[in-house]
Amino acid sequence: MVGIICEYNPLHNGHLHHLKEIKKRFPDEVITLVLAGNFLNRGEVSVLEKYDKTNLALDYVDLVVELPTVLATQAADMYAYGAISILDNLKCNYLVFGSESNDIEKLTKITHTILKNEMKIKKFMKQGYSYPASIGLALKKNSNIEINSPNDLLGISYLKAIIKLNSKIKPITIKRTTDYHNSLTEGKISSATSIRKLISNQQNIQNYVPHKTLNYIKNIDLNDFFLIIKYKILTEDLTIYQDIDFNLNNALKKNITKSTNIDQLIANVKSKNYTYNKIKRSLVHILCCIKKNNYKLEYIHILGFNQKGKKYLNKIKKEVKLPLITNYNDLLKQQILIDKIYALITNDIKPIKPIIKD
Repeated sequence: MVGIICEYNPLHNGHLHHLKEIKKRFPDEVITLVLAGNFLNRGEVSVLEKYDKTNLALDYVDLVVELPTVLATQAADMYAYGAISILDNLKCNYLVFGSESNDIEKLTKITHTILKNEMKIKKFMKQGYSYPASIGLALKKNSNIEINSPNDLLGISYLKAIIKLNSKIKPITIKRTTDYHNSLTEGKISSATSIRKLISNQQNIQNYVPHKTLNYIKNIDLNDFFLIIKYKILTEDLTIYQDIDFNLNNALKKNITKSTNIDQLIANVKSKNYTYNKIKRSLVHILCCIKKNNYKLEYIHILGFNQKGKKYLNKIKKEVKLPLITNYNDLLKQQILIDKIYALITNDIKPIKPIIKD
């Protein structure tokens, strides 16, 4: 089985290149996608609802499982650890991910060096340095080590998780032809960030995404939830939520009435100790009621499969240690609450149909 980990916000032509290359390399393997759903790693809200993403992905993969939102909205290392844990439980043989360097030996070497210097890296991050800058400072004696490309950095998080889990998953890279995290468009390949900006400005994106994607796009972002977040900041002790300490709690409460949208609030709170992405993730944790120490992987939620994927699940289900969930289950209570919150703005009840049906 070949595993991939994606957000598809939205699914675009760059993703299709990635998927087609995997199918070319592994024509007979089951391809499993670990999919982040409606709220994502950098505090983003998905412009595609998770079941729409699933249906689009099943044109190219055999099995889609959900990375629970409590893990999908964490920083890269925890996000990666959750996704790799799912793939490891599903008896994955290969992990394929995009990489700017396309050099798995180099990335593996850097990963082992980082693991040996984790305390130093954390020390610099606490001082307000970014993760790439902290790596550089902690490893400055190793002049040949330099890493700052987003996909390589995420790949290192995957490799760290594989090592920590003592997993047998073999990592494989695919060369990224462009940086999908930047704000540029070129030809028919564009960054997800750029596509979301075009969506927000109600501009045409048909050159950059598969035609079917266009049918499901929602013009939505975290600003649509601003009043809900504002109410919670004004009325709650925020320190119960993931990533929020006493000082961030006070900074949010101090600045919320001075701010009229999410970007303004983040700009008012941002400091050496609180980066843009950290604050934005924290706001999603407030919105979605994601409390501290509430991110243990307790189940594997199956979002969709084809016949090949179904056959594979039947083959391995007795070996999987975690519950495999395809219908409503009490373990999904928090995930369904989060999907209800998403539906407050989108009016899309697909994610919560299981509980309505029950």
